[in-house]
Amino acid sequence: MARNNLVMSSSPRAPATTDVGPRLLDAWRAEIEASTVYALIVKREKDPRRAEILRRMAESEEGHRRRLEARMTELGIAIPDRSQVRLSPWLALQARVAPVGRLLAQREAAEAQDIAQRYTTPTGDAKTDELLASIRAEEESHAGAIRDLQQAQTPSAAAPALADGRAHATRARLDRLLGREKWHQGGSGWIAGAIYGANDGLAAVFGIIAGVSAATGESRFVLTAGLSGAVASAVSMATGAFLAERSQAEVTAANLARERREIEDHPEEEKEELSLFYQLKGMPKADADDMAERLSRTPDAMLNVLAAEELGSSKPAGNPAEAAVAAGVSTGIGAIIPVLPFFFMHGLPAMIVAAIVSLIAHFIVGALKSLVTLRSWWSSGLEMTLAGAIVGGVLYGVGLLFKVPSQ
Repeated sequence: MARNNLVMSSSPRAPATTDVGPRLLDAWRAEIEASTVYALIVKREKDPRRAEILRRMAESEEGHRRRLEARMTELGIAIPDRSQVRLSPWLALQARVAPVGRLLAQREAAEAQDIAQRYTTPTGDAKTDELLASIRAEEESHAGAIRDLQQAQTPSAAAPALADGRAHATRARLDRLLGREKWHQGGSGWIAGAIYGANDGLAAVFGIIAGVSAATGESRFVLTAGLSGAVASAVSMATGAFLAERSQAEVTAANLARERREIEDHPEEEKEELSLFYQLKGMPKADADDMAERLSRTPDAMLNVLAAEELGSSKPAGNPAEAAVAAGVSTGIGAIIPVLPFFFMHGLPAMIVAAIVSLIAHFIVGALKSLVTLRSWWSSGLEMTLAGAIVGGVLYGVGLLFKVPSQ
């Protein structure tokens, strides 16, 4: 024991506890992963202001990495090759295709987890704990910045940075002003619709062939019913997506027109609305009033800001033709899968193969859905597989119940 104490006191490079090395390495890897995710999101963010905020956050994570490396060097801890730290292929794919809003929500949760797990519990080494506490404060700032970015898209969910009493009064006043504007509505993108369309086509046609196969036992009937169902599903989904996007575009245009009229008919109330939005973000009342006054001198700028705050966005809806093609093609692909075995096989063997192929396809579609929902790919896949099994099983039972006598 005396020898160990001598080593600890005579060597400034030895850590105070064996927990220091793993904690620093874990934090180091997390900072690299975070900066990589932020860099991927920056490439997809079209708003220059938001992209700059995210870029600075990525640079900040890089700064954390360098500070952690400096401390590891002081303690004699070997620093691994940075190129060995990579995002999992699935996480990298999610960062490239998932909705940016959901990615930001995921990053906010990750920042909170980092604060709770990596930077709060003491290591026993005073200098390391001081470093981790400093990084923790900056991570808390990151979480706040992410919340601000999300609130710019969903302002009604904002968490005010004001004292409780003043915040409630400000929110109440703003709600009263917005109360006469009941026409605010939101929309959704077509990417998720395409994924769900593939699932709908797959599940619906799998159910059709299961029911018809059980009821008739005739492959030619199953093939006819399956193909008819596939075509009907694809066309129905395509026209539905087209009409939905077109309706959303009309709603967005109408909302902007109404907001413009609100500015023209009630300029003072609209200025107060704008001021209250800024106050809810933490801006002093005098500064918020001044900002609203400045914007009111440029009606188009005021319209864009109010539309972003009240409607979530002033951008037009998606392309109806693009949405129709995406929904129709994805639904058609999903719908044709259960039918394919009946081109080459007959009777019960064809139904068994169709069931196996369909359930595998359900799992794949469920896993792909996690690219949008950011859930675990395997749990999403299993959930979709179970849903497909239930649909097929129920319709097969219905087919047996109404079995057609052979002629």
